[in-house]
Amino acid sequence: MAELPPPHPLSRRRVLGSMAAAAVGAPIALGQPASGATPASAASRAAAAQLLWHPDPSSDGLKAFEGIEADRGGAHPDRKYVIVEGGDHYRFNIWKDDRDTTGGGDRQRTESKGMVQDGSALKMRDGETWSLGYEMFMPTSLHGTSKFTHIFQTKTPVDNGGPYITLDLGRSGSTELLRARAYANSGSPDIASTNLAPLRNKWITIEWTFTIGSKGKAACVVRNGTGSGAPVAVQGSMSNVKMPDQDDYQRPKWGIYRSVESASSDILDTYLLFRNFRASKA
Repeated sequence: MAELPPPHPLSRRRVLGSMAAAAVGAPIALGQPASGATPASAASRAAAAQLLWHPDPSSDGLKAFEGIEADRGGAHPDRKYVIVEGGDHYRFNIWKDDRDTTGGGDRQRTESKGMVQDGSALKMRDGETWSLGYEMFMPTSLHGTSKFTHIFQTKTPVDNGGPYITLDLGRSGSTELLRARAYANSGSPDIASTNLAPLRNKWITIEWTFTIGSKGKAACVVRNGTGSGAPVAVQGSMSNVKMPDQDDYQRPKWGIYRSVESASSDILDTYLLFRNFRASKA
């Protein structure tokens, strides 16, 4: 794969300043305030959130994750699948001839799994409410597809259950879509969906809020840009979302996991960039 140049990175000082201004660690509201609720009470709840995961790519590197899943069959040992680039973001590479060891050759995967802070894995368990946020850059070569393409998913390690929640790159005819989905619910309904094209070739912001459980809740906000002033491209929330911990925990995964049974014109050598990962527990 020819080297595909990333956008010019922002300085870490500037990024941290924008994070503080946006207060992205606070949980996203999953519904209307209860009767009698006041702005002060909402602010108190937000203040109670604990920022637990905030890896620095330059110092934490891949130790920010529980592991990397890429080229698990060892077919391409010379390739660099997940790297720290520019000191402030992670680059996830995938090639059109990659194949995962699952699925009988019908899929490929370059993913990180889990959240690790100071050497300890963070675990999202039943009854807990978590907010996850990050910034993401999608190039033109990363297409929406007719079969599955997950660029975020949650699973349960104990039984490899799921995916429960996904962020997908889909396609409806010639229109490519970014879709946040309750994937384990019947019909894998959309929590939020929008046109993919305006969100490419720039840093955008993804914000999730999850309440873990067999009848949990999920919310997603996609911002077309970064910082507190970035416009909302789409947002949505859903109750009765299936995402139990299975007596273990829900574990998030980031990267590119896709079927190769889509049109060959949509399966290209490509990459995905992430930065400013953070997770808070309410």
